[in-house]
Amino acid sequence: MVETAKYEITRKLDKVEIRHYPKIVIAKVEGYGENGFNLLFRFISGDNKQKTKVKMPAPVVSQRIEMTAPVLSDSDSLAFVMPAEYRLTTTPEPLDDRVKILEMPERNLAVLRFSGRWTSSLFEKKTKELLEEIEKAKIKTKGDVFSMLCNAPFTPSFMRRNEVAIELEP
Repeated sequence: MVETAKYEITRKLDKVEIRHYPKIVIAKVEGYGENGFNLLFRFISGDNKQKTKVKMPAPVVSQRIEMTAPVLSDSDSLAFVMPAEYRLTTTPEPLDDRVKILEMPERNLAVLRFSGRWTSSLFEKKTKELLEEIEKAKIKTKGDVFSMLCNAPFTPSFMRRNEVAIELEP
């Protein structure tokens, strides 16, 4: 079973959940399209070096990081959420400088869940549904809608859990 980022549902609209997410650490790549997934996968597969408190002349042995969900995706970036026990100071350092380790602050998101294979047209349709429901509830947002993909690529489409989300103003 894949670890999923923790959150608390603070409100439910019709099809939309308002969720509070605590701080999370992510590994992110920007501007690399589908190659971004490969960069991130190599990072969690061991293309990294463990952080140590002692200066070492060579990288310390790499560390395999368990896959978590969701995978975060927007028009220009892709990010893997690190397991809950990782902090900014304890996440292994990527050997590829295109992979950035960042801490996302706690935040509230409006999220619409759906199943099926992710496609651009389905993303657009679900984005429209999400934004219409938020507007109807008079909730203010910030930023752009992004995808949260929760399953491995080989999961049958009828079993997939996909989400579109947008950050809410405090």
